[in-house]
Amino acid sequence: MRYLFILFIFLMLSPASFSQNKSDHKTWAVTPPMGWNSYDAYYGSITEKQFLQEVDVIAKRLLPVGYEYAVIDYCWFNPGPNGWDPDKWITFDVDRPYTNKDRGLFNGMVIDGYGRLLPAVNRFPSAADGKGFKKIGDYVHSKGMKFGIHVMRGIPRDAVWKNTPVLGTKYFAKDIASLTDTCAWNESMYGVDATKPGAQAYYNSLLNLYASWGVDFIKVDDIASPVYHKGEIDLLRKAIDQCGRKIVISLSPGDAVIGFANEMDSKTNMYRVSNDVWDRWRDILHVFDLLNTWSPFIGNGGWPDADMIPFGKLCLTGYPYAHGPNSKSDKREHESFLNYEEQKTMMTLWCMARSPLIWGGAPSQSSDSAFSVLGNKEILEINKNTINNHQIYQPNQRADNKDYRIWVAESPDKKSKYIAFFNLKDTPLDLVFKTEWELWNGSYVGIELWTKEQTGTITKDFKAGNIPPHGVKVYRLRSALGI
Repeated sequence: MRYLFILFIFLMLSPASFSQNKSDHKTWAVTPPMGWNSYDAYYGSITEKQFLQEVDVIAKRLLPVGYEYAVIDYCWFNPGPNGWDPDKWITFDVDRPYTNKDRGLFNGMVIDGYGRLLPAVNRFPSAADGKGFKKIGDYVHSKGMKFGIHVMRGIPRDAVWKNTPVLGTKYFAKDIASLTDTCAWNESMYGVDATKPGAQAYYNSLLNLYASWGVDFIKVDDIASPVYHKGEIDLLRKAIDQCGRKIVISLSPGDAVIGFANEMDSKTNMYRVSNDVWDRWRDILHVFDLLNTWSPFIGNGGWPDADMIPFGKLCLTGYPYAHGPNSKSDKREHESFLNYEEQKTMMTLWCMARSPLIWGGAPSQSSDSAFSVLGNKEILEINKNTINNHQIYQPNQRADNKDYRIWVAESPDKKSKYIAFFNLKDTPLDLVFKTEWELWNGSYVGIELWTKEQTGTITKDFKAGNIPPHGVKVYRLRSALGI
């Protein structure tokens, strides 16, 4: 009997037993995730009808070039103010103060008997009778796409006020809640104390629920910055790994703290390195600095995320309200304030830095121009299939150069090289790249990937002339000898 016990212990401690529990999540996003998210257009009040309509457009126009995720963002559990009619749709301010004393002004968060948020049925009718997002997830999958949702870190305040039980345990919401660890900009949740018994079981119950809905992607908010919530990130990692479904995890918001880079990269698939990026040139300028800093962490199934792409029709009926180029005077529905050259610059930078590509405009209402920038196959190839992506430096160039930047990358087989010249100035600019800066030997010929303009033979100096203000020229180079 003693020998059987020893054999049992040996088997339990063998490498094979460890491998069964080891997460393989780094293989779930071997290229940067691409898709669409509802926030920039619909804020926190999209309806089922609107979401499915946009899924149809994405499936037709962008899925063929790789945009596969469709994500319901922000506060899908909020039914809106009393009397709000989804058939007469208008956005509402989901960030308004949400405390116990004024719950009567709102219908309240929708939760189940175990303190887990559920979709508001007035907005998502197929969620009736506890079905959650199952039907919507099935529809997204029927289009050959993957389904995602936004979630807030922690446990709903309603669950704590009602002290709901934690599924499968003897614990309750008040046993695991951290009442002082709350979100600075949304009052829907309390934090979960990862050290408390029942905390892991609660997160397990959440991810098991999401898996039953067919969720493939979760964007977890209020978890990466300004406070890095290591405990709850660990709870999430373990909860995903036990749920039986490959759910890609994205951490928000930014700016992420680079001191936690290795930690985030090891436990997640993408993590926000920028705060919210909107259709303002100053936002794009800031991201140049961030992506340069984070470039050593590109790849290996974990991706520094420069945030969503604000092209096309944004801010339907005026929300989010303070994100135009100036101030609250820009509280209006609008086509992106970024001009065509600025959009090409943003798209090129995101691809050269291999950021996830998550579009935020309203697909059914956006211009063909937005789709053309999003869908440039040659630019997207840089995002999907390059290595050694980084900003270069020339002698006497500051890292935060205000006039221009140059990024390079190459194909895994080294046969194609990519170089992007970015003009950050308000006037046209000529730029020169010397092949010796990157030890590129030999001679090359190339093509500009936006205009399809051919280059001559390049040996040492490569000049990109007359780059438009806030514009870019990006080239794919190959050996002039055909090697």
